[in-house]
Amino acid sequence: MRRRASAAGSASAESPSLFDVDGPVPAHDDRARTGGRSEEEFGDAYPGASPASAIAVSTLTEIVKDVVEGAFIPLWVSGEVSDFKAHRNGHWYFSLRYRSSQLRCVVWASDQRGIPAAPDDGMQVTALGQLGVYAARGEMQLIVKRMEAEGEGLWRKKLEATRLRLERDGLLGIARKRPMPRFPRRIAVVTSASGAALRDIVAVVRRRAPGVELVVVHAAVQGESAPMELCAALDRVTRWGGAELVIIGRGGGSREDLWAFNDERVARAVAACPVPTISAVGHEVDVTLCDLVADLRAPTPSAAAEAAVASRTEVSLELGALRTRLASAMETCLYEPQQRATSAARALSGAIERRVAAKQTTLSALAGRLHALSPLATLERGYAVARRPDGVTLASVDAFAPGAPFTLRVRDGEVDATTLSARPATERRP
Repeated sequence: MRRRASAAGSASAESPSLFDVDGPVPAHDDRARTGGRSEEEFGDAYPGASPASAIAVSTLTEIVKDVVEGAFIPLWVSGEVSDFKAHRNGHWYFSLRYRSSQLRCVVWASDQRGIPAAPDDGMQVTALGQLGVYAARGEMQLIVKRMEAEGEGLWRKKLEATRLRLERDGLLGIARKRPMPRFPRRIAVVTSASGAALRDIVAVVRRRAPGVELVVVHAAVQGESAPMELCAALDRVTRWGGAELVIIGRGGGSREDLWAFNDERVARAVAACPVPTISAVGHEVDVTLCDLVADLRAPTPSAAAEAAVASRTEVSLELGALRTRLASAMETCLYEPQQRATSAARALSGAIERRVAAKQTTLSALAGRLHALSPLATLERGYAVARRPDGVTLASVDAFAPGAPFTLRVRDGEVDATTLSARPATERRP
């Protein structure tokens, strides 16, 4: 690598530079280190060529720092993590080893947002960083900006740590899941207003339940700003208070694209939403923390829309089934009362018949007694009743005046008669 750099210090512009070299310089070749010229040719003008022109350690390390950092663009470096330390100031310090070589590395606290989680000792990683020199110690180090582990090591570690915190706070419990409203009238959709997920949700809802109102709450669904925008969108839904159901999600993508829905802040915002939530992130195989804390997890945005609203056909079938169940339930409920009513009717009818029969028996007896006392019965036995024309009964011989007319009532009619004579019962005719 060809590199030209000017040395700091008191050397003049005309003096040859300490770093005016071409290509690697053998350590044993003094003439090569001075560009083919001897130390005598430079004299005291050459920085560090003699005790009189010695340079300070800080000057040398700063020069080396400038040369190294200017000579290399950011590089991806692979190796095994060792001696990892998280300093109390928030920075990470570790070494990358490969066979017998090692390189000191540092991750500043401000750069850790691009790294899912802190690496573990022994983890094979690939780090993107700028090669530099720590001038205070004269040590070369790699200032790491991004880091990836073999497989999904760092991502999986970050995800598991966040999941454990959510589980510890009870946000993953089945008992806290709320049922979905059966027929929501207004649904809030938290997603990108320009994304395919929104188009899928709108198409499904319009086909299945045209009367349902959809309210789109826009938020970025990937990138560094996505977590904050998703949290802000959920907060707007909460403050609005007009939604009966919330769908949050996006279409498919890479792990990095979906990572906003694994952010702890977003997961807690979903869990804190006061209305039931459906999470629909990516494809069926993608499972995020939002899926775990939401009241319902849908494998795709289209499936979320289908779960949110019922189609008219489904409603019709369900109403038919409910009608059948209701009729059956009514029959079941009425069967026992009907049986009791039938038994009571039979018992009442029997009691009435017995009471009537008893009354009839009593009435017959009274009728017999009354008939026995009736004058008509007496007439039936051959007796007769005499009455004056005015209807007064002639019950004594004194009531009969000679020559007076009267009517004689017999069993089968009346006979008009005239009194010839009347005598008491003690007088008998010869």
